[in-house]
Amino acid sequence: AVDGVSLDIKAGEFFALLGPSGCGKTTLLRMLAGFEAPDAGRILLAGSDIAQALPHERPINMMFQNYALFPHLTVYDNIAFGLKRAGMARADIATRVAEMVALVKLEGLEKRKPDQLSGGQRQRVALARSLARRPQVLLLDEPLAALDKKLRESTQGELMALQRRLGMTFVIVTHDQEEAMTMADRIGVMNAGQLVQVAPPRELYETPRSRWIAEFVGDINLFDGEVQSQDGHRLSIATRDAGTLVVAEPREPRDKTKLAVAIRPEKVKLSRRGPVNDPGHESAINRLEGVVTDVCYLGGATSYKVKLATGAVVQSSMANTARLDSDTFHLDQHVVAWFTPDDCLVLDQ
Repeated sequence: AVDGVSLDIKAGEFFALLGPSGCGKTTLLRMLAGFEAPDAGRILLAGSDIAQALPHERPINMMFQNYALFPHLTVYDNIAFGLKRAGMARADIATRVAEMVALVKLEGLEKRKPDQLSGGQRQRVALARSLARRPQVLLLDEPLAALDKKLRESTQGELMALQRRLGMTFVIVTHDQEEAMTMADRIGVMNAGQLVQVAPPRELYETPRSRWIAEFVGDINLFDGEVQSQDGHRLSIATRDAGTLVVAEPREPRDKTKLAVAIRPEKVKLSRRGPVNDPGHESAINRLEGVVTDVCYLGGATSYKVKLATGAVVQSSMANTARLDSDTFHLDQHVVAWFTPDDCLVLDQ
């Protein structure tokens, strides 16, 4: 489930584990918590190996996906449960619970049972219980999955603010890419039990290490081809589906001749006749003509699919800058999709 993973998480960092279902991210989280034992290797926390320590002996708490609240206990007693087990004095427990209740904004709900709370309130109780013993590390297993979109977005912001205020290390597991991009300082992408890339959100999105990561993180257009020529840091790549594309390759020249050209949809511009031939568009030399086959209005942007003469489909995402639809394109309209060499990313096939 977890295959030779080696990973460093910094103190005070908000770190996300991202990957498809069954990739091993929750197993890795459970190993950190102590619910799974590694077959080999070490788990170091501030220099001490805790791989064989029992869960309650670790300065680590875990917030579960289903919150795992005790249904017969009140909000107060749910939050106080771990403190009582640790033998804390009653007066100190009351002070700590009041502090946690204020931290997650649950004042006035202390006497309610979990079935008298909304999903968002139950999530806050679980968070307060996880934080009550002041762990060095807080593990979160898809904690926002049960919330609706609006509440999930507001809770993301609250979690980020809370983590900064406490200076605590948060490790979150999620399959929601947008959630990981929004919240994490760095993201570790897992696939088939292995850690395939660790990077800040922007680096992960703009410069994925492999074709698999490029396809998994966000939407992307991919054209397989062969290198025709190279002029400095510019490659001309002959593709089967999009003709010859010119791409900027800032790294050292590649040995491989078979490469894939990748372009994110938001980098692909659409126009009725292609880019205006002026100095501002000199670099827009990649032009693909086709017909609009799909239009999806998403509020802030509109997503288009353009079918080329070769049968290949190009995705474009255009910001909706005007209130009216004067700048939009409609089904069956002939358009030119264009992008610059700097918009392209070169990946191994």
